[in-house]
Amino acid sequence: MTASAVAVAATRSTSFGASPKQRVFIASGTPDGILSYDWNPVSAELTPVGVAAKLANVDWITYSPDRKYLFAASEVDSFNGKPTGAVASFGVQGGDLHPISAQNSASVGTCHVAVDRTGRVLLSADYGGGSASSFLIDGGRLSAIVWTEHYTVHGPDADRQQSAHAHFASFSPDNRFAYINDLGGDLIHIYKLDAETAMLKPAGAYHAQPGAGPRTLHFNPNGHTAYSVNELNSTVDVLEWNRADGSLALVTRIELLPAGYHGPTRACDTVISKDGRFVYFANRDNNFLYSFKADLKTGALTPIARSNCGGKTPRNFVLDPTERWMLVANQDSNLISVFARNSETGVLAEKGKSFAAAAPMRILFV
Repeated sequence: MTASAVAVAATRSTSFGASPKQRVFIASGTPDGILSYDWNPVSAELTPVGVAAKLANVDWITYSPDRKYLFAASEVDSFNGKPTGAVASFGVQGGDLHPISAQNSASVGTCHVAVDRTGRVLLSADYGGGSASSFLIDGGRLSAIVWTEHYTVHGPDADRQQSAHAHFASFSPDNRFAYINDLGGDLIHIYKLDAETAMLKPAGAYHAQPGAGPRTLHFNPNGHTAYSVNELNSTVDVLEWNRADGSLALVTRIELLPAGYHGPTRACDTVISKDGRFVYFANRDNNFLYSFKADLKTGALTPIARSNCGGKTPRNFVLDPTERWMLVANQDSNLISVFARNSETGVLAEKGKSFAAAAPMRILFV
């Protein structure tokens, strides 16, 4: 695979005038890469449009703050003749994608990218290679790697933590700090961010429970609470963020699994409502969503209920822009499942409907 292979497939033009439809991009773990759908928030219907961008094995897509550009993580074994994954950028125009640039990541297994709040810095995380990198963004174009680090710590799980596994990148609410979740090392690496240069300087680490496998990190809109999902033991660390030094401190740990369950399990992702009043987690293998009510002041979580995810292996899930619907990317079922949501109580419907999508990894509304 080469940079010239990052091509965009033709898609139908869409009128966004009186129509309630909205374009949705689906990252796909297939050679097609990024798929286009139209979403109708009235009927909760997803209609396939076509291939938006031909970039193989896309694990994650995200926008720039102004939503003019889309950035993708491609989990390929080779790019531009080097044994790495790839990161790519696209212009977003009228619901279509137009390729701008593509760069080598630091190593294989590139599974996540995140853009800082200035729109100048992209971070990537490489699961297989246990590394992270930064890139400068100029007009949507990615520079070559500016900063990188290869991690070496590994945890006690012989099957899943034989080496470091960088899985997720994020930024503090004030954009002064960056975070890399290392599932293999039971760590969240903390850095001081220079948004002008895309350079990162070590600023400590949060140490998760041994064998927990911290996968993702999301900040509550209250500005000081963060939730770290631990994949390997299906727990969530509720954390207090320190604005002064960027550190994270454990407040409490939430168990996601029902009492008495001892089968295979992998916790996955987090969704937070815009007002911060409700938080949702996804769990794989036994395949459920878990809804919580959040205290606006403290970020503390009170469980509501576990509910159906609509398929196997919920890789990612999101609220639509109206927050009346929850959409779930069920990777191993090749389905996007849709459930109604009560915006007052946060409760998700147990029954929904599903739409075919090849190996969906991430859902992103235009």
